[in-house]
Amino acid sequence: MFTGIVEELGTIRRRIPHATGARLEVSASTVLQDIHVGDSISHNGCCLTVVEVVPDGYVVDAVEETLRVTALGGLNSGDRLNLERSVRLADRLGGHLVQGHVDAVGTLVAREDQADGSLMLRFQAPPNVLRYVVYKGSIAVDGVSLTVAATDDASFSVAIIPHTQSVTTLGFRRVGDQVNLETDVIARYVERLLPTTG
Repeated sequence: MFTGIVEELGTIRRRIPHATGARLEVSASTVLQDIHVGDSISHNGCCLTVVEVVPDGYVVDAVEETLRVTALGGLNSGDRLNLERSVRLADRLGGHLVQGHVDAVGTLVAREDQADGSLMLRFQAPPNVLRYVVYKGSIAVDGVSLTVAATDDASFSVAIIPHTQSVTTLGFRRVGDQVNLETDVIARYVERLLPTTG
């Protein structure tokens, strides 16, 4: 589990394709504290397991299915990543509960600077994601816990404060870029528990 509070921006040092997906060597600093093989780290909202620790970084494997259903499939050497270590029970929950299981890939369709220095981003998303997106609810975009500012039949918007712009990939995302989306797990559990009609 994660909180959606990004700890640092890492960089893909090397992407090595192999028969079952790709091996990613990631440059980082903060998330290296107490890192061990087997640890879970969120990469743009996608939970991957550390398989090797290297100088100034670590290595993870992304299987073919992960590359196919997430925006990680389009990343290459030099690309930046939002990184977050898994939450410990004693940690503060600054964002919301994020599983690191990407529900779908969304597309940035509008980017508007606001007078107060914030940035309004609008993302197109598939219906299976939008059904769980509610005004003032939580959503993870590339692993960043955000509050929904508006919704319509095909998209949702979020406001990004200057700090978030400077410490996550969302600050340099451009229209047309793809992002990983994870809806609020609580909404999915509530739906599952409600009796069906018919």
